[in-house]
Amino acid sequence: MSDDVAATRNIDWKKMGYLFLGMALFAVVNWSPAWPDAVDPMGKHFLLSREAKGAIAVFLLAGTWWVFEVVPIGVTSLAIGVLQSLFLIRSARDAFTDFMVPSVMFIFASMMIGFVFTKTGLTKRLAYKMLIIVGEKTSMIYLGCFVVTSALTHIMAHTAVAATIYPLLISIYALYGEGDKKTKFGKGLFIGMAYVAGAGSIVTLLGAARGAVALGFYKDIMNQDIGFFELTWYMFPVGWLMTFVLWGFFMVFFKPEKNTIPGLREKARQLYADLGRMKSNEIIAALIVGITILILALRELGFIPALTPVNKTAILLISTILFFITRILDIDDLEAMPWNIILLFAGAMSIGNCLWQTGAANWMAVNWLVMFQEANWFVFVMSIAFFVLMMTNFIMNVAAIAISLPVALVIAPYLGVSGQVILFSALVTAGMPFLLLVGAAPNAIAYDSGQFTTGEFFLYGIPASIILMIVTGFAVFVLWPLMGMPVTLGG
Repeated sequence: MSDDVAATRNIDWKKMGYLFLGMALFAVVNWSPAWPDAVDPMGKHFLLSREAKGAIAVFLLAGTWWVFEVVPIGVTSLAIGVLQSLFLIRSARDAFTDFMVPSVMFIFASMMIGFVFTKTGLTKRLAYKMLIIVGEKTSMIYLGCFVVTSALTHIMAHTAVAATIYPLLISIYALYGEGDKKTKFGKGLFIGMAYVAGAGSIVTLLGAARGAVALGFYKDIMNQDIGFFELTWYMFPVGWLMTFVLWGFFMVFFKPEKNTIPGLREKARQLYADLGRMKSNEIIAALIVGITILILALRELGFIPALTPVNKTAILLISTILFFITRILDIDDLEAMPWNIILLFAGAMSIGNCLWQTGAANWMAVNWLVMFQEANWFVFVMSIAFFVLMMTNFIMNVAAIAISLPVALVIAPYLGVSGQVILFSALVTAGMPFLLLVGAAPNAIAYDSGQFTTGEFFLYGIPASIILMIVTGFAVFVLWPLMGMPVTLGG
C-alpha cells in the first residue's frame, strides 16, 4: 500500500495535464468536420484534405509535448511517425524514411566532430586560449563565446559550429566553479550559443542550406539572380547587429551570478601550458575537420564544379568514417552519442515533410498571408517575416520559406513591394528560431548541456523573437533602403 502511495506522489500531474492536452488537440482537429478552402489572391483554391488536417493535428500534439517535455523529446519524435502511420496521414514508409534523410545525418556527422574535439583535447586548447584573451569578466566571456560562434558560421554550417563550440563551452563552464549546477551563467552561455549561431548563419551562404535554396527558389519565381556577395552585403549588418543585441539580452535576462572569476586568466594560462604540445591525434583530427570544411566551402562557392552535385552530408560523413579509420573514435564513442537529440531532429523532419506533402503548410500560408493583401507594404512584409518565424520553429526553415514565398510574391506587386525585401526579411527570421528546440540543430545541441528545460527555452524565446522582429523591421524600413535595396517597386 505504501508503495502505491509513493508511486502516486511521484506522478507529475502538471506534465500529465500537458500530455492529455496534446492528445485532446490532436483528437479535436483530426476528427473535426472539413475546414473551408484557403483562396489566394488569384482565386486559386487550396483544399484541406483529411490527411492535411491530420498533419495539423500531429503538428499541434508534437508542439505541445515538445514545449512542456511531457516525455523525452526523442520519444515525441517517435510519436510523430507512429501517429502518421496509425491514422493513415502518410504511409509508414514516408513517415519513418524522414528519420534518416541527409539533413538528419548531417546533424549526426556534425555532432561527431564536436565529440572528436572533446575527446582529443582540441576543445580545451581552444577554450583556454580564448579565456586568456577575454579575461576574467563573465560579461566578456559571454561576448567572446558569442563572437567566435557567430564568426565561425560565416565559413561553416551552423550545426557543425554548434557541435564544435558546445564542448568548448562545457570546458569554460567547468571553470565557473558551480559543478553541474544550473546557473544563470550556464543558461546564458548555452542558449546564447544557439541563438547567435543562427544570427551568424544568415550572413553567408555557407552558414546553412536555407540561403542557397531560397536564392535558387527566388530565381525560379522572379527570374533574378542574387549572388553570394550581394546576400552578404545586406545580411552582414543584420547578423552582427543581432549578435551584439543578443549579448545585451543575455546580460539582462541571464546576468551571471559572478561579475568576475578571480584568477581565471592565470588558471587558463596554466591549464593551457599543462596540455603541452599538440598530440598526433589532435593534429590528425584538426586536419580531417579542416579539410572537410574547406571542401564544403569550395562546394558551396562553386569553385570546383565537380563537387556541386555531391551532397554535403556525404562529404561531412567522410570525416566520421575517417575518425574511426584513424582510431580517434571507437565503438564506445558511437554508443555514447546523444541519440535523443538526433531523434528530435528526425521527428522534426518527419512532421515538416508531412505538413508539406499533405498540403497543410500551403493551406496555412495562404490563409495567413491573404489577411494582409490590402495592408500597408511594411505590414505585409513583416507579416511574411512573422509567418516564417513561426513556421521555422516547427519545420525546416527552407520549407517555411518555400511555402510562404510563392503566395507573398503573387501579392507583392499589388502592394508595390519588391521581391528582394520579401526574400531577405524571410531569410532573417528563418535563421533564428528562438522558441523550440526543433527549430534548429544548435538549439538541441545546447539543450544537451542540461542547463535549461524546453519550457525555459520557449519562455525566453518570446522576448528574443520580439527583438528579432524589431531588428527585422529596422532593416526593412531603414537599413536596407539606405544600403541600396529596392524595398518598393519604383523605390
